[in-house]
Amino acid sequence: MAAMARPLFGVKPNVAISWRVALLATSLRISKEVARHKQRRKNTMKFLDKAKIFIKAGDGGNGAATFRREKYIEFGGPNGGDGGRGGDVIFRAVPNVNTLIDYRFKTSFAAGRGENGMGKMRTGASGETLVLPVPTGTVILSENEEIEYADLNADGMEYLAARGGNGGWGNLHFKSPTNRAPRQANDGLPGESRTVILRLKLIADIGLVGFPNAGKSTLLAAVTSARPKIANYPFTTLNPQLGVMYAHNREFVMVDLPGLIEGAHTGVGLGDRFLGHAERTKMILHVIDGTEPDWATRYKAIRHEMDSYGGGLLTKPEIVVINKIDAITDEELTEKMTAFKKSFGRKKRPQILTISAAGRTGVENLISTIEKLFLGVENANQK
Repeated sequence: MAAMARPLFGVKPNVAISWRVALLATSLRISKEVARHKQRRKNTMKFLDKAKIFIKAGDGGNGAATFRREKYIEFGGPNGGDGGRGGDVIFRAVPNVNTLIDYRFKTSFAAGRGENGMGKMRTGASGETLVLPVPTGTVILSENEEIEYADLNADGMEYLAARGGNGGWGNLHFKSPTNRAPRQANDGLPGESRTVILRLKLIADIGLVGFPNAGKSTLLAAVTSARPKIANYPFTTLNPQLGVMYAHNREFVMVDLPGLIEGAHTGVGLGDRFLGHAERTKMILHVIDGTEPDWATRYKAIRHEMDSYGGGLLTKPEIVVINKIDAITDEELTEKMTAFKKSFGRKKRPQILTISAAGRTGVENLISTIEKLFLGVENANQK
């Protein structure tokens, strides 16, 4: 008679296999949930344009109070070395980074301390300098944001934010004809410390502004390789999105700013803090939803928010882009365009273009117009 399989820990083989399969399925499900949570957390925190950190330069090392001790030399005299200098804290602008997320969780940074002086007139080693990389376009402000310390608007720019303390003198500095064996030495000076605000203003050529759901993200996806989130509800874009547009071997960096609404400068909606990223741009693309009944009201509301924010946004070259023209009839388009142009009165009217970003209608004309306007701006700057 064939021998029967021995039960595993007193459990029959088929029951043990079922238990193992269930355990494996549960562990796989937990692993997927953890990975999904990590990805969701990474996506929600990948952009940060403001951070508050504390920086501390290194303290200087203490001087040494030592004496020369050598065979057959009765009075060697003082030979204490100086303390090393504390390390500095430096901010450096680096390219290819567009977020301050590295300063989201770690908010305190300190440079190295200088080593103490030693005998035989040996000076202590200086503390290691701490270099903090920040995205190009970062502004360093005081804690109350009233003083601007530095504007790192070019790759490789540096700002010495905190200076390390000097090292203390050894007793060698204190010998004199009346004090042949000084026993005092100085302590190192403390390094500077301060709390600073880092504010990122993205550097781009073109800024997209407008009301929520006007089609700014769709336009960004139509003219660049960027793939921002696109949906049929307001405030789809919660953080600025960057993309690169190519026109005749030229590159133009475009930034899609979260939608503004009336009263944004008072904190309504997402507020107007994202307009700081438009300060660096050379041109504004004002996107208006063509299906809206009154284009002039929408245009004036956004211009008012830009004026309330300041930063010279109203003086930048502007192109008004009427989007979603494929959703209205030709008669309606003509009627709305005529009323919109009349709303300017005798004021200088910006260039107005009509497109359908989703259908890519008029996109090529928009790219050519942007390139021509850029050439005019560059020629004016050279003169």
